[in-house]
Amino acid sequence: MYEYRNPYILDFSNIKYYGDVHKIIKEAFDFPDYYGENWSAFWDCSKGLVGDPIHIQIWGMDRFQKNFPESCAKMFEILERLRHWNDDRYINDISIEIMQE
Repeated sequence: MYEYRNPYILDFSNIKYYGDVHKIIKEAFDFPDYYGENWSAFWDCSKGLVGDPIHIQIWGMDRFQKNFPESCAKMFEILERLRHWNDDRYINDISIEIMQE
């Protein structure tokens, strides 16, 4: 569980179904089998990633945003909240890079 990766790669390039959103997230972050595949579970499991610098590369951002705008916004909201979690302790430890295809 939580194998450290640098970078963590979220590849939404071929996303077609909403159910794929959390499968991609689960695989990218090496979340446990009990990951609930919802935004509350994403927040809970993401807190276990902090402590080391986290570099996230996102591929297929245009497709993700076009097909699932609410989910895209929610994911970024949670990642931003994670940066400020614990009194801004991790604000400089999390970087997000939007990759061009």
